[in-house]
Amino acid sequence: MQTTANYNLHEALGYQLSMTARIVEKRFEDRIKRLGLTRLYWCILLACNFENLTYPSDIARFIGVDRTAISRALKQMEANGFIERETGQSDRRTTTVKITKHGAELTEKSAEIARENSAYFLGKLGEEDCTELKHLLLKLRTGEKRDLPGL
Repeated sequence: MQTTANYNLHEALGYQLSMTARIVEKRFEDRIKRLGLTRLYWCILLACNFENLTYPSDIARFIGVDRTAISRALKQMEANGFIERETGQSDRRTTTVKITKHGAELTEKSAEIARENSAYFLGKLGEEDCTELKHLLLKLRTGEKRDLPGL
């Protein structure tokens, strides 16, 4: 009878990458929560403010989530005064999204938090290690599908 070696979860690449990503994300999310933002809201604000995207489908594609998730988030964000939505004049099915002054201010504040969060974790590595890490992560993603709904 042949036995296979045990699988060591804690040594697995996926586990190591997932745990690291979750730790980095949690630290960031805890900070933007104080501004009334979720990670999805933050991504939408970036799409509108820095990428000048105005259509929900373009925003969904930019972030990598489905249109339904964007619609729900936009409804809440509008209620919170982060964005405004307008229905198209000629085609009532068309909606455009515009960031409000309050939303733009939150984008700036949250971008600063994102920069600080990144600096905090990259600061644990030397410059050479940071360059190598980015290179290795890119290498792992090369040739893989980027369309990952629900990310």
